[in-house]
Amino acid sequence: MEKEDVIILAVETSCDETAAAVVKNGREVCSNIISSQIALHTIYGGVVPEIASRKHIEKINQVIDEALKSAGVTLKDITAIAVTYGPGLVGALLVGVSAAKAISLAAGIPLIGVHHIEGHISANFIENKELEPPFICLVVSGGHSHLVVVKNYGKYEILGRTRDDAAGEAFDKVARAIGLGYPGGPKIDKVAKEGNPEAIHFPRAKVVDSVYDFSFSGLKSAVLNYLNSCEMKGIPICQADVAASFQKAVVDVLVEHSMHAVQEYGLNKFAIAGGVASNSCLREALVRACAEKGVEFFSPSPILCTDNAAMIGAAGYYEYCQGIRHGYDLNAHPNLRLGERA
Repeated sequence: MEKEDVIILAVETSCDETAAAVVKNGREVCSNIISSQIALHTIYGGVVPEIASRKHIEKINQVIDEALKSAGVTLKDITAIAVTYGPGLVGALLVGVSAAKAISLAAGIPLIGVHHIEGHISANFIENKELEPPFICLVVSGGHSHLVVVKNYGKYEILGRTRDDAAGEAFDKVARAIGLGYPGGPKIDKVAKEGNPEAIHFPRAKVVDSVYDFSFSGLKSAVLNYLNSCEMKGIPICQADVAASFQKAVVDVLVEHSMHAVQEYGLNKFAIAGGVASNSCLREALVRACAEKGVEFFSPSPILCTDNAAMIGAAGYYEYCQGIRHGYDLNAHPNLRLGERA
């Protein structure tokens, strides 16, 4: 590899995926290894933090070794190591941060802490080589719902965020309530295709003092109330109709807020990121909405929407280029806000 290339080894352990990747110059993925724990947590109906942490410890070295081997590089070829240090589950984060610090020290390469949401946004740079800031990005995942103006690499203005449940969290809870189990997002997406999205009217919440903030707890409660009401009255419940109607309520709010931001800020580029960004209904609705407004739409492949280390490598590259380095006192920050730095 040529000397001018910046080769980032990236590590991601914020929740229940143990991931490592090698990324070249921020946009070329040389390897992207993900060890998922979904099967492990499904029996509990959600992620159990202690189990997640223990599994990360078991898998982290194996995944990093595989990422290096798959990319055809050794630690001598690596320019810097990037690692998610927040937000996320504190125990899970600590495993990745500890491994990254050890490698940084042993190999004598710079350490770069990366914000998890910044990683999700940066996933768009990997497959969309032409995408450059500024643009508006909707980040929707199990723990986050953010509407952000990406002003430059690493420079963000948060327009709105969730006041309670994140979109992905609402998907998981509703999926559990209608008997689909965990993980809720993909299962609702699949079942909803067989249902009527207009069958049941669920509320579209608005936050009075902020046009861009989200609130999904009321929608979740409305679904639960509908299910309880049907049960008490002996009315049969159509799982597909409930899934489709709930999903449409979430998508309508996300699209409305997003297009309002596009219009108000006059930006002609819009991107999505995060686990819920792989939802087919949301993607189709945003593609239509952007086309109507003459706005370019960008999205990562579904594999880059869920937690992965390639996105951390992309974000880490731009941090590296801006001279950002962290010391060995880097710690896990489970509640780190976008734009904050340790």
